[in-house]
Amino acid sequence: MTHALVFLLALAGFGCLALAMERHQRDLLKRALAAASSRRLRIAGTSMLMLGFALCVAARGLGLGLAQFSGHTSVAAGLLVAAMAFHLRPRT
Repeated sequence: MTHALVFLLALAGFGCLALAMERHQRDLLKRALAAASSRRLRIAGTSMLMLGFALCVAARGLGLGLAQFSGHTSVAAGLLVAAMAFHLRPRT
């Protein structure tokens, strides 16, 4: 259960961090968000990643928890990058 929760937290956290960037806002939303909204997205994304890290360390200890967290964040970031690249590719 910890694996699924940490993976979803990492995916949502990276999604929030991506949407906090003006370039991704323009690409995905077709407009830029207000500075306060971007700040809230950064805080939410960072909080989700920190919570996922804390869950991994609490469940497995520092050594294995850090390895588990690293694996989940790597897969989540790769999936998010692939999804954004697929979504933003030129249509012919």
